[in-house]
Amino acid sequence: MGSILSQSQVEFYRDNGFCVADGIFSTAVVEKARSVVDELLSSADLASVAEAEPEDGSKARRIWAPTSRDELFADIAEDARLLDAVEQLIGPDIVLQYSKLNVKPPRVGSVVEWHQDFAFYPHTNTDLVATLIYLDDATRENAALRVVAGSHRHGLLDHESEGHFVGKVSSPADVGLDDSAIIDCEGPAGSVVFIHPLLLHSSEKNLSDMYRRVFIPSYRAADALPIYYGPHAAHNEPTAKLVRGRVPRAVRSEAGVWQLPIAAAEFNSLYQIQEGSHVSDGTKSPTGYFSHEHGTKGTAGSSM
Repeated sequence: MGSILSQSQVEFYRDNGFCVADGIFSTAVVEKARSVVDELLSSADLASVAEAEPEDGSKARRIWAPTSRDELFADIAEDARLLDAVEQLIGPDIVLQYSKLNVKPPRVGSVVEWHQDFAFYPHTNTDLVATLIYLDDATRENAALRVVAGSHRHGLLDHESEGHFVGKVSSPADVGLDDSAIIDCEGPAGSVVFIHPLLLHSSEKNLSDMYRRVFIPSYRAADALPIYYGPHAAHNEPTAKLVRGRVPRAVRSEAGVWQLPIAAAEFNSLYQIQEGSHVSDGTKSPTGYFSHEHGTKGTAGSSM
């Protein structure tokens, strides 16, 4: 294993719940990834590969399971340098849990409300990490990721309203966190942001004329197993893949109580539940997920 992250970056991650690293991926790889995104989104049937922006149905806000749609994204997710960095954070036995690609098109890029990833996917322990690989320069203007530094040390926050999981908290201040800890994770194309599963994070609407595309392969320690297999979470498991190390012979558990994400109705994406569209007509729309949509009109894929 190479030391891709410096010791100070690892310590910053431990203290703050995130870190930003440059230089893992070359300009050529990033340019190729943008080209593949363009090819995928040129499909005559956009709904077969992506979730559309509500304001403009001709534009995508998320591509389903990019690692299953093009070898380039599968190769990036298993790149030795990226896995070296992940190993520094969660240990040598690593499972690729899922992948997604948020598009954030100019002027209409959807808001992602404040949330913790672990609220959607509780596990036996918290050695999980999402890696956000910027395919475009990410700035405050085009809605770079926002985080509350140190929020991962406050445990799992309340993501419910009126007794149901809604996939968000209203604001950091409303859950007892200081707004002064909010940081914009800006970085040039090719930067990688590593985030802890309990880190409170969000991104605003993209009001600029620039894209802010980000590829997100997410990983877990192999001895961290899901403790919830509801319809929005179970779809990850058929394609979860050991990408480094060995399959464990034991499960590692952390003491604590984890609230299960029981929603008022089934939902297919973070956007749906945060916007409340999953309960608007009492039906679940197909969105390209994998296991729990077999037999529906949806297409194969996997990601949250």
